[in-house]
Amino acid sequence: MNIPLVPSYLALKAIHIIFMVSYFAGIFYLIRIFIYYIDAEEKDEIERRILQKQYIFMISRLWNIITVPAGVIMLVTGFFMMIANDYIVLKSQWFWIKLVFLAGLAAYHWWSWRCIQKIKRWEFNATSLHLRMMNEVATLILFAVVFVVIFKFSFMDMWLSLLIAFVVLVAFIMLIVKFVNRIKNKK
Repeated sequence: MNIPLVPSYLALKAIHIIFMVSYFAGIFYLIRIFIYYIDAEEKDEIERRILQKQYIFMISRLWNIITVPAGVIMLVTGFFMMIANDYIVLKSQWFWIKLVFLAGLAAYHWWSWRCIQKIKRWEFNATSLHLRMMNEVATLILFAVVFVVIFKFSFMDMWLSLLIAFVVLVAFIMLIVKFVNRIKNKK
């Protein structure tokens, strides 16, 4: 039986996708816990302190055990996929567009880390609506990266149609967030 020392490209791609899903699950849930943390401000002092301490514990665990490790594995497997392709992908326009969105994701990751630091110092004062909107930023980055990767070379031919669809999607998501928030505030 011949066992290769380096996993095949398809195995790398599978691992990359699995940890990309894990990373985004962590990021999505992280912002949801931020919202719970802010919503706890409406509770009485004792209940608020208990809840917020629990949320801080959950945030730390989620960030350190799931989100960051999944992000690192996603990044490393992505890098190894480039190596496995002899860096040919660097000559593709679609890949550079993907990298732009990934730079946005890195900025979003940094913003999330800064929020965690503020929460741990009891200095976090974002609004629930702002956090809900920020949660959609990660969703939009995910949509953009997936569409760029799926369409690859035809992306450049279809960029205007995809951009229009993307703007419509952003507007639709924002309207849904506002609608849900309005219903929540009426209760």
